[in-house]
Amino acid sequence: MIAKLTGRIDTLGEDYAIIDVSGVGYLVFCSGRTLGRLTEGEHASIVIETHVREDHIHLYGFMEEAERDWFKLLTTVQGVGAKVGLAILSALDAEELLHAIAAGDRTTLSRPSGVGPKLAARIASELKDKVGGLALGSVGFAPVSGVGAGSNTADAVSALVNLGYGASDALRAVSHVAGSLGEGADLEALIRGGLAELAPREHAS
Repeated sequence: MIAKLTGRIDTLGEDYAIIDVSGVGYLVFCSGRTLGRLTEGEHASIVIETHVREDHIHLYGFMEEAERDWFKLLTTVQGVGAKVGLAILSALDAEELLHAIAAGDRTTLSRPSGVGPKLAARIASELKDKVGGLALGSVGFAPVSGVGAGSNTADAVSALVNLGYGASDALRAVSHVAGSLGEGADLEALIRGGLAELAPREHAS
């Protein structure tokens, strides 16, 4: 089973790369995010997820182990095959994906090609309790904590959503404020801090 390839990038396609390893060219399907970090003629190391089927062996490549972990997790959801999994990782970065699932944000999860509202809802429902186990250190993000029903964080997110902000944006802003203020931050401080976090984006858009 192939777990990693290191070699020269021979060819880049719309959804794949051909990696020359000691004269052998490996066809590797990749997300747009990974392809964007590769350059033809240069050497690279790619983390590989190998799928073996009766009629084929497909290699899926990722620049980061965290992206591969997301791919493996996403493809456990019924309706999310390898192609859709790569489309999701092409459209959403780790932070967006983590917060969209935690917030149950079906609008954000529906952005990738091939993901409709029903599939977005299934992804959010099935993965919400699993995202905390992802090792996201390599991309700089930690799982969101304190967002259980009835917590000040959850109430602050709900308040911002009621003010018209998107669920993912609200959760991201409040989580950042909660991390700065520490445990026990009161609801008013979380809402006020969340609004301050969101205001610059609103003016920039």
